[in-house]
Formats: sequence, C-alpha cells, structure tokens
Amino acid sequence: MKQKLKAELTESFHLPKDLMFGAVIVTATGDREVYVENYKGIMEYLDDKIKLQTKTCYLTITGKNLVISYYTNDEMKITGIIQSIRYS
Repeated sequence: MKQKLKAELTESFHLPKDLMFGAVIVTATGDREVYVENYKGIMEYLDDKIKLQTKTCYLTITGKNLVISYYTNDEMKITGIIQSIRYS
C-alpha cells in the first residue's frame, strides 16, 4: 500500500523516479562508456566484469579492458569495450 501511494504521488507531481525510489540511472555512450548514478557499492571489479550493488538490484557490466575512470559516492564512469549491461 505504501509503495503504491508513493508511485501515485510520484506520477501526480511529476517527481523524478530516481529520487523517490532510489532507482539506478545507467547512461551508455556507444559501446565505450557507461555512467552509473545511485549505486551503493562495488561488489566485483575485474577487467572483463564490474558488478555493482544498487538499492534495488545488482548491475553487472561485462566487456573488455573495463576501467572505473572515476567514482564518487553517487556516480561513476566506466570505460572500455562494453559488451553487456545486466540487471539482476
């Protein structure tokens, strides 16, 4: 019931869903860069796989020569050859 009310208020007032629900925001620029916002932690960091914990799921990015170019408490930039982005 609480979640339904929150969803209705979010829609009614046109509030950003990422702020209301803590949703992860993933922005891919071609197959070379991925920006991730609203992550909680880095679970795994290999040159072919980066796994992140978000508030609602795990986010796994696979590819080649993956590097976390920068990160803050709220966002990060991953570069390399991005082959897949998976939510689980």
